[in-house]
Amino acid sequence: MGSGPFLNCCVCVCARRSKEGLVCVEQILRDLGLDPSPEDCMAVQRVCQIVSTRAAHLCGASLAAVLRQIRDNKAVDRLRTTIGVDGSVYKNHPQFARRLHKMVRCLVPDCDVRFLRSEDGSGKGAAMVTAVAYRLAKQHAERQQVLDTLRLSREQLMEVKRRMEVQMKRGLALDTHDSASVRMLPTYVRATPDGTEHGDFLALDLGGTNFRVLMVRVRSGKRRSVEMHNKIYTISQDVMQGTGEELFDHIVHCIADFLEYMGMKGASLPLGFTFSFPCHQAGLNKGILLKWTKGFKASGCEGEDVAVLLSDAIHRMEEFDLDVVAVVNDTVGTMMSCAYEDPQCEVGLIVGTGTNACYMEEMRNVELVEGNEGLMCVNMEWGAFGDGGELDDICTEFDCAVDENSTNPGKQRFEKMISGMYLGEIVRNVLLDFTAKGLLFRGKLSERLKTRGIFETKFLSQIESDRLALRQVRSILQHLGLTSSTCDDSILVKEVCSVVSQRAAQLCGAALAAVVDKIRQNRNLNSLSISVGVDGTLYKLHPHFSSILQETLRDLAPQCNVTLLQSEDGSGKGAALITAVACRMRDA
Repeated sequence: MGSGPFLNCCVCVCARRSKEGLVCVEQILRDLGLDPSPEDCMAVQRVCQIVSTRAAHLCGASLAAVLRQIRDNKAVDRLRTTIGVDGSVYKNHPQFARRLHKMVRCLVPDCDVRFLRSEDGSGKGAAMVTAVAYRLAKQHAERQQVLDTLRLSREQLMEVKRRMEVQMKRGLALDTHDSASVRMLPTYVRATPDGTEHGDFLALDLGGTNFRVLMVRVRSGKRRSVEMHNKIYTISQDVMQGTGEELFDHIVHCIADFLEYMGMKGASLPLGFTFSFPCHQAGLNKGILLKWTKGFKASGCEGEDVAVLLSDAIHRMEEFDLDVVAVVNDTVGTMMSCAYEDPQCEVGLIVGTGTNACYMEEMRNVELVEGNEGLMCVNMEWGAFGDGGELDDICTEFDCAVDENSTNPGKQRFEKMISGMYLGEIVRNVLLDFTAKGLLFRGKLSERLKTRGIFETKFLSQIESDRLALRQVRSILQHLGLTSSTCDDSILVKEVCSVVSQRAAQLCGAALAAVVDKIRQNRNLNSLSISVGVDGTLYKLHPHFSSILQETLRDLAPQCNVTLLQSEDGSGKGAALITAVACRMRDA
């Protein structure tokens, strides 16, 4: 009995239900050397029908599984798609196509499927595959050429470290301080807790859109501990960019609400004010605001003592009195908070809405303050690094676009390449560029993606999560109005997010390497063991930021053994501890 194409032909012919089909069956069987009866022909025809039906149903079931996967990948309720089909059985069998179509519609009723027969065969398809592959390779090269501008080599990172060291020295020196992009501001914090601090202290933490009021109870002796209670309040854009009087009145109203919440209405307490903006400090409780950052623009504040502005607002309310003992930068507060647990902590780092660092510098190097003995914490205000052109050679067109459309063009250039307030906006500008070039989203741009600030930095953390599937990435893109995005789009968006956040972590690591290396050199040590207290939502929530930062730090400062301590209590606790230390020293 024959096999191969001849037998396939028999199956097709035998599947015909007409009398003509039976005649064909009889003829085929006779050609095979058989002498069939009418009953034999009918039986053979029935077997062929069963076999071909099963084949169509199996093919339909497999195809339905593929369609479900495509629908799930696209994260749509209903899939509309076209299937190209070729092959002799599908084309020649009288019932196969109908049975296949019926089975597919039965198994995936939520898919609208159109079957399109290929008339030109696989030769044309091979040419099309080649053309598509060429187009994709060309597009990939174009994308990588753009992304390469955001990738930094080790040599570039070493140069960033060197330039940071130069600006640190300029900021500490009296004759170059005013022209340095890194201001290196003295904080007048000279001592860390010794365990004898005791009492209740109020702390304020202002550094972004969320404002915290804290009650901190410090206990000394064998049961040395810090107990904290806090409440978070929101500062609206109107208040952030209104008048200074409105801003500080709002802060005082929040304090009043908190004291009532704690059952301490009208209490008089020592207060530490974490104020996370560039200040010139003439003393521990005197902080002159140099300039607003992080979107704040409240009028009548720059050039003024924020401790006086707060005290004036308290007196206007006339409900309670507070002793403003210390004005503290959030970076300093973070360092002090971690130093309470680890005496080796001499550096503070913030990577959140903004970014900044502080460290304990030798007094002999702090030329803005008299005295050569001991240490003083210096608030670097490193977010402004680059304002003097130090980063121009690594700034991309996307960084320039973010800077030009910010509330402070030309300022805080380093911060705009690192912090949570800006990373999402950098990504958005890259996506806009790719879409305009037809390299993403099929060249179709959603109106929502044109909106500044719509791509929040939290999306980077979510998209880069190792546990997040492409389906979930696409759901984020759909939230941004990109409803027609593909899996390839999701992969590219994830790569863009990865490149932008990696650069941010590497830049942060390069700058921190300059800090710890300076401390090592100050002390004439071949090797240094030191801890860095770190706080900030970007550092805490991004899945890879901290590991990239540490890897960069080890590479660029190999003589320093650095431990990064994540601050669990935030800078508010540090402000209270600084206040406690100041009260101890004042009362001594």
